[in-house]
Amino acid sequence: MYSLKNDFLTVTVAGRGAELQSILGADGTEYLWQGNPVYWADRALNIFPYVARLTGGTYSMDGRQYAMSIHGFAAGSEFAPCLDTGTELVLELSDTPETYGQYPRHFRFRIRYVLEGRTLQITYRVENRDERTMYFGLGGHPGFCVPLENGLRFEDYRLRFDRPCRPQRVEFTPDCFRTGGCTAYPLQDGQVLPLRHELFDDDAIVLQEMAHQVTLEAENGSHSVTVSYPDMPYLGIWHRPRTDAPYVCLEPWCSLPSKAGIHTVFEEQEDLLRLEPGKTYENTWEITIR
Repeated sequence: MYSLKNDFLTVTVAGRGAELQSILGADGTEYLWQGNPVYWADRALNIFPYVARLTGGTYSMDGRQYAMSIHGFAAGSEFAPCLDTGTELVLELSDTPETYGQYPRHFRFRIRYVLEGRTLQITYRVENRDERTMYFGLGGHPGFCVPLENGLRFEDYRLRFDRPCRPQRVEFTPDCFRTGGCTAYPLQDGQVLPLRHELFDDDAIVLQEMAHQVTLEAENGSHSVTVSYPDMPYLGIWHRPRTDAPYVCLEPWCSLPSKAGIHTVFEEQEDLLRLEPGKTYENTWEITIR
């Protein structure tokens, strides 16, 4: 277990999956969901090399078929430390025979955490160490406690985007695959989504064409969480369907899951990232606590 600390926050990170375990305020407030398996056992998955589900749990690349579980293999892999200063932590995952059997590319995937004031900066860095183009998905999956303080309820909270926008909701089938369509998802005053458990009865709300900063807050609350994702085109909003789960996940994604009933070919999925041999890709997003 690794720790980053300053006057405002103490952040804990596990080696497995390079997954956040805690974002603790100086006043003792825990902002990160703590992983109750009754609702959701994880806390803040790092997603690589595919976001969410593959049709049939398989895909094709280079003309061959491979199996991969939901959200890829990074979350279940042990990351090695590269740098640990107390306010900056870099963990890395390189390909192994096991990963190569699921994803036939040589790569290095680094996750960098930097604590500056009340902001935790997260940078994903992918290096293509193969002789062939990499095709991959990438994203975050942090859960945040709701409510964040005593005396408030889940329904007292809202998600507020930093500017007016007109999001499109990516349509999914009941078994969580894309239909290929989108529908308008209006927000109050173009910016606000009030929280209620019933929002998630049909599973995740996945938005595109939305603003790239969103704040979890209560009108009468003193604590909030802001997630900024300037280079992520999709945002997943989720808690376990048909429950009273006391958390919400705010998930910035670079790509989308498979289409319903269609076997995914990585070279053909347009929203997957493409990285040429010897090249490096970086994407930074942030969590800010108040």
